[in-house]
Amino acid sequence: MTDHRVSYTLDSTLETVDSAETTATRIAVEAGFGDDEVMQISMAVREAAVNAVLHGNAYDPGKKVKLEFETTGRDLVITIRDQGKGLDPAKIPDPLAPENLMKTSGRGIFLIRSFMDEVQIHPSQTGTEIKLVKHVPGSSGDAKEASQ
Repeated sequence: MTDHRVSYTLDSTLETVDSAETTATRIAVEAGFGDDEVMQISMAVREAAVNAVLHGNAYDPGKKVKLEFETTGRDLVITIRDQGKGLDPAKIPDPLAPENLMKTSGRGIFLIRSFMDEVQIHPSQTGTEIKLVKHVPGSSGDAKEASQ
């Protein structure tokens, strides 16, 4: 896999979430991930894009979602930025807490964290950036994790 970076600017609509997911699938396949990992990456991108459109930008047509895919020799790095008010990660409810088990929403960040190798959330007053990292199969990072 060679180093490569592509960026997209998307409208704040749920249709663009489908586009983000389709692009994530294509790039993950090109990067050499297996079917399970491709599904995990695609679902994580979908959840993050939904959060950016719905919670970050609140469907505001004047606000955009920026999506960036970067492949390196070791990782697929996906960055999603919204233009909302910013997210306080400490205020995200635990979906496994008894009071939240029956709720029909609130599991997006939990799923993203379970599907990706690394997740970084960077809130600011001009939006939230979430960085998703999946280690490339067969890279040196994979061997290190397997030995632990």
